[in-house]
Amino acid sequence: MGITIVQKSNLSRPRPEARKALVLAGGAISGGAFKVGGLLALNRFLKNFSVTDFDIYVGISAGALIAAPLSAGIEPFELMQALRGSDGRLTQFSYADFYNPAWRDVVGGPARLTRDMARAVPWTPLALLRGLPSRRDEIRRRAAAFIKRPRLSTAEALLAPFGEVLDAGPIEDLGSYLPSGLFDNRRIADYVEHNLARNDVPNDFRQHKLRTGKSLYVVATNLNTAQGVVFGHDEDYSVSISESVQASTAIPGFFKPARIGPAGREQDYLDGALRKTANISTAARHGAELIVCYNPFRPFMNYRYRQGTHDQRSLADMGMGAVLNQAFRTMLHSRLRLGIEKLRLDEGFRGDCILIEPAETDARFFSMNPLAFWARAEAATHGYQSVKTSLEKHFEPLREILGAYGIQADIEALEGEFAAIREASGPTAKLDVMEESRSRRAGLRLVSSGG
Repeated sequence: MGITIVQKSNLSRPRPEARKALVLAGGAISGGAFKVGGLLALNRFLKNFSVTDFDIYVGISAGALIAAPLSAGIEPFELMQALRGSDGRLTQFSYADFYNPAWRDVVGGPARLTRDMARAVPWTPLALLRGLPSRRDEIRRRAAAFIKRPRLSTAEALLAPFGEVLDAGPIEDLGSYLPSGLFDNRRIADYVEHNLARNDVPNDFRQHKLRTGKSLYVVATNLNTAQGVVFGHDEDYSVSISESVQASTAIPGFFKPARIGPAGREQDYLDGALRKTANISTAARHGAELIVCYNPFRPFMNYRYRQGTHDQRSLADMGMGAVLNQAFRTMLHSRLRLGIEKLRLDEGFRGDCILIEPAETDARFFSMNPLAFWARAEAATHGYQSVKTSLEKHFEPLREILGAYGIQADIEALEGEFAAIREASGPTAKLDVMEESRSRRAGLRLVSSGG
């Protein structure tokens, strides 16, 4: 479908001053680029409004990395410039910022295992000589039981005393020698901190609210309590904005947990999507009446597959990557649908919600590796096309809902820009058109507001 609408307000009563929220779900690097492209299309669709004009921003994972600059007035085309390395208000977001190896964890674990094994060589025989004689009779009974009835249970019973002695040795549980993540996303925090300072935007949630007038909320998951945490000026503001983005983007296994917080009270955090896919409820709880949510991950509906035919392969035949991709998308999307239904049934929410997603049959985006930095240009151009198609299909209800909040929709401008994008050859040329068009519109907005 592409767009899901929860319409609960009385659209015959315009309320342009109502609070408006933009909620950005995760998506890793390709999903983040897809989202930037989609935001470019959405921005073009909104005639007298920008995605930097919302009152509330909620970001999870890659959505947090995008929500932070948007809340500071950084336009989507400037986010595109950062992905491409073009000159602009943001520095380039590079491979090194994303793929920063956690050398201490990756190398330290095997080094500790080697050290402990070296200690265990002289320790083991001495420990057995000290610990087993006192249990000689017990071991004899267990050995006799094993000889009489050689099976797994009697073998385990015979070996148990040896294991109990060795458990006190220098070798820890083998899992503790594995790294907690292959990469360290501390450089993502450094990137956000540097670019906020570069644009004279406070890195503190409360000061950010005072400076911009915008409410920014970043969601993460506390590793040790498994509880979701919302960072914001009137929520948990014990960490900086850049640290909260680091916490929210800590993809389990790929990135090591983000250890952040005041000195002596640090906590370990993981990706915010572990608890909730989008956290629309945070926007509603803080008074948003119009909520626009953008989620790049949804399961792929392989309708063309028919067992016994050659029309389309099953996802099971496409390898482990495709299976895991579908599994995670299904998990994230099912929770989001549950959140949408809860919002629909919530008697306290009398506003409207617009959920933007890729089409369920979007095989092209499904095939992109979420962690592939090199796919960002293709993902961004496809994100633009995906959102443009969805906005066209649902133009009338969107125009009516947005109009009630004083926002005009301009589908013709979107179609005109997309025609130029379509004529460009290759993802890079298409991005050139998108970037040039958006920067030109931003310049016009500045001139008109200044005049």
